[in-house]
Amino acid sequence: MVRSDFEERARKPKVRTLFGRAARLKCPRCGSGGILKSWFRMKDRCPSCGLVLDRGETQDYWLGAYAINMVVGELTALIGTLIYIFATWPQMEHAVWVGVGLAVAMPALFFPFSRTFWLAWDLAFRPAEPGDAPREPAPNAKLR
Repeated sequence: MVRSDFEERARKPKVRTLFGRAARLKCPRCGSGGILKSWFRMKDRCPSCGLVLDRGETQDYWLGAYAINMVVGELTALIGTLIYIFATWPQMEHAVWVGVGLAVAMPALFFPFSRTFWLAWDLAFRPAEPGDAPREPAPNAKLR
């Protein structure tokens, strides 16, 4: 059965839905949780919809996520340090340590969010492809 263009667009989540799910560390396509193995590792596929989470054709797929992570993390560190400087003016002897601490901590804290945001960005421009669906074993295939 062939789907019409209208049905396909109706099924595709809106961009704000994709990013809202990514902000909650959920699968941007279906909204289910459990896509993280740990804070710094993602599973290969979404356990619910089967979306391949590493959608790149090469090993450079996550470069955009790393760029998002560094920009957002370091910008947050800069803004936090400036707020600390203005709040403690003129006694700001600890401002350097606050800035260094934030510059180190923020990219680590934002890491999984940058990956889910990158995945949402990718899904917004390049919707799910046939390889993103779970592969069904052939009816006569033996399980190993």
